[in-house]
Amino acid sequence: MSAEQIVKLLTARGETLSCAESLTGGLLCDAVVQVPGASKCFMGGIVAYDEGRKVSLLNVPASTLYAHTAVSRETVLAMACGARERLQTTYSLSTTGYAGPDGDDVGLVWLGYEGPDGTDARECRFCGSREEIRRQAVQAALAFLTEKLFQ
Repeated sequence: MSAEQIVKLLTARGETLSCAESLTGGLLCDAVVQVPGASKCFMGGIVAYDEGRKVSLLNVPASTLYAHTAVSRETVLAMACGARERLQTTYSLSTTGYAGPDGDDVGLVWLGYEGPDGTDARECRFCGSREEIRRQAVQAALAFLTEKLFQ
């Protein structure tokens, strides 16, 4: 499902969406706000690239970052929870990962979700340039939300 279809569905249901982004740096929010009428369901996003902002803006426990790192299931779930709570939305998506170009885990991405039905996270592995990894993460996050909306 495209961002346009997600916006139409959420608007029709009277539901709302927020995002918490690290790896994607605002690209996920941008994909949603490119859709005319997105303001009817999209409440906003928080780009928390550094660990201190994850703690202060998204209420990610510092102990989670210490024990599991910024790129982990635990962190991405805490990010989704923090955005949903801060922005008071029905659903929230979050992204964290390693886009490279250097490092052993380049392409490792975690996607997070929180909604009325609970939380979930998905680990993904992408290949390509830094930009390609980030764009693939956005598409995967939208697909992840689509799955959740139709469960």
